[in-house]
Amino acid sequence: MLTLYHHPMSAGCRSIRLMLEEYQLDVELVEEKLWERRPEFLDLNPATTLPVLVESNGVAVIGAQVVAEYLDETHGAMKRDKRLYPEDPVARAEMRRVVDWAFVKMETEVTRYLVNEQVTKRLMPAKAGGGAPDSQALRAARTNIKYHLQYLGWLAGTRNWMAGERMSHADLAVAATLSVLDYLGEVDWTADEALKDWFARMKSRPSFRPLLADRLRGIPPVSHYVDLDF
Repeated sequence: MLTLYHHPMSAGCRSIRLMLEEYQLDVELVEEKLWERRPEFLDLNPATTLPVLVESNGVAVIGAQVVAEYLDETHGAMKRDKRLYPEDPVARAEMRRVVDWAFVKMETEVTRYLVNEQVTKRLMPAKAGGGAPDSQALRAARTNIKYHLQYLGWLAGTRNWMAGERMSHADLAVAATLSVLDYLGEVDWTADEALKDWFARMKSRPSFRPLLADRLRGIPPVSHYVDLDF
């Protein structure tokens, strides 16, 4: 069986969980708190990053985009019309561009700061860097998210799916990112109806149910987090 080392508030980890569900692959989830720097985890990934997917033979695959590519190559090719990576090189390039937007641009300008300040610092002990949130970091991230939501709304309003006419890994990456931010109540769903409708489609998929069941100790989600009609 596959084993996935993850954290519930990591967008990259969430995207892999969605992909595993879409491909109907059994997996054991191990929640990893990176600040603990467990020796067993460092043996798997000295860089101390998530996610890490471990095969039954002990082979470790590291990083959200790398794991996604690996799952596509080892399982996606057999899914035919349900494959999450387009066969066409141009469509695949566009998918990768949107994934990069979610996991690089949006992560570094929005997601990382909101999660670090509102979640990680609250869960970490003071000696590991925990403490009160930085109001300036929160303010900057909340300013940046408006621009990102506008762009994602434009994609949702001009295409059937984030990267084209079919659902792809780009949809999982963006949905995973927005689900983290939505848990924290940071997404204004009244700003763009097309983006809201697209997210409702993603949220209604069976693969999304485990994400909607996620709960952080002492940090509950916003009231509409589990609602499919929100």
